[in-house]
Amino acid sequence: MKKSIIGLCLLLISVLSSFAQGTTTRKFTPAEQEVINLSRDKWHWMADKNVDKLKGLFHDQSKFVHMSGTWKKDEELEIIRTGTIWYKKATVHDTAVELVGKTAIVWNRITLESEVRGNDAKVEFTVTEVYQKEGKNWKMLALTFSSVRDTHVIKH
Repeated sequence: MKKSIIGLCLLLISVLSSFAQGTTTRKFTPAEQEVINLSRDKWHWMADKNVDKLKGLFHDQSKFVHMSGTWKKDEELEIIRTGTIWYKKATVHDTAVELVGKTAIVWNRITLESEVRGNDAKVEFTVTEVYQKEGKNWKMLALTFSSVRDTHVIKH
């Protein structure tokens, strides 16, 4: 009886934790997965302050919307280079992507650990990224941070 109760509790915990994660097991097409991988690489490049990789990814006309303002490519690269905003770690909890012609829209629900003007921050965001295919490469046109609760779920 005791083993049955313990087993039932473990099963219940397992089921509840799978719902709590809010992630999807959806299979992505190869094209969708390519953009998702690029998006994930971007978070690593931002954490590493790798402005050379980011410069190649960001379209010359790209825009970035943050909690404190909106700016263009050169300003974003300078902010990353100098560490005015240091994107230390982005933990991606869920991702959705849609391809429309040569445009890809990626939504990531993340926990962002960063340093902003010398102050540590840990914030839940849904980040919207817009990419456009130019030849064989994707270029980021827009990146927008939307502050959300940790219970926010992206509709797939």
